[in-house]
Amino acid sequence: MAPSRLSDIADIALPTTKSASATDTVTTLPDTPASSVGSRTFGRSIMNTSLIESKFLSHPEDLGVVAVGFSGGQCKPGVDAAPSALIEAGLLTQIRDELGYNLHGHDTVHLYTDLVPKEDPDYRNMKNPRAVSAVTKKIADQVYNQAKEGRLVLTLGGDHSIAIGTIGGSAKAIRERLGREIAVIWVDAHADINTPETSGSGNIHGMPVSFLTGLAKEDKEDIFGWIKDENRISVKKIVYIGLRDVDAGEKRILRENGIKAFSMFDIDRHGIGRVMEMALGHIGSDTPIHLSFDVDALDPMWAPSTGTPVRGGLTLREGDYICECVHQTGSLVAVDLVEVNPSLAPAEDIGAHETVRAGCSLVRCALGESLL
Repeated sequence: MAPSRLSDIADIALPTTKSASATDTVTTLPDTPASSVGSRTFGRSIMNTSLIESKFLSHPEDLGVVAVGFSGGQCKPGVDAAPSALIEAGLLTQIRDELGYNLHGHDTVHLYTDLVPKEDPDYRNMKNPRAVSAVTKKIADQVYNQAKEGRLVLTLGGDHSIAIGTIGGSAKAIRERLGREIAVIWVDAHADINTPETSGSGNIHGMPVSFLTGLAKEDKEDIFGWIKDENRISVKKIVYIGLRDVDAGEKRILRENGIKAFSMFDIDRHGIGRVMEMALGHIGSDTPIHLSFDVDALDPMWAPSTGTPVRGGLTLREGDYICECVHQTGSLVAVDLVEVNPSLAPAEDIGAHETVRAGCSLVRCALGESLL
């Protein structure tokens, strides 16, 4: 695959250029050679600008970046191009130069094509089960390797099935490093807590929470059997915000397990400020937080270029406020941004551009950007 030029994210010399494998898109960095090397520092800043003291990060000035070009958890192509679009929009440059983070990780967008089997028949109603399992296992390792160093981890997806890996990896690292469980704030129009049996579509991007909580389990190693207790989260430590398109089976699961969920009804009734107070109050002040943000939580007015848009969602300002509030707790240890799909807007339409801009804004707010 030919190198794709992304944004200026490095100020250090890189090793000699290598040819890209079929699994990755090389990030060609201006004024430096391209590289397909492994994890390392690839963007160094002078000083982190956040005024919030981190409770759980030993190196809060460092940010581990994992760029995941994977769309196998659902059926619409294009979401695998989101990491490149976000980086081309200048996101990593902004994080380094304006927010002051030292960037670590890979200078490639991972496509994981080497992990996708030639044949992947449905299993227990799941589509692409072996591919999604193999890719999320790899992502779990990538996130774990960043999180174990005591740095914040940012994952740019990709469809929301990748959260099986991102949250599985950060949960393992925090258990090992701090002996604590993580909490998850899941911002989404959808609950994504179907089990294979309750899912109507069989798309695994609608099932990650069930696998992460152990509500869905599988013994086969190549079909999520790799998920162990160290990768899982408690149903008592997950909070949903922004729900408005929840399947009947998911409603039953939420009620039976007492899972804290704030729908758009709650946001309309109480306002986003009060909802965040209640959400963070439920988690408590002594728990590391993994924020997993699906851009379809925003109303299509603000983020139209996504696979499953649902009207009546959050404004961009409400989305930014959620991210700002989580940052201000000092408890944030990982962030996912998923389901940006630049291909779903016509070339002459500004929808894809606006969705990418919205995604960049959400990430910056989660990492400490403030209005004043």
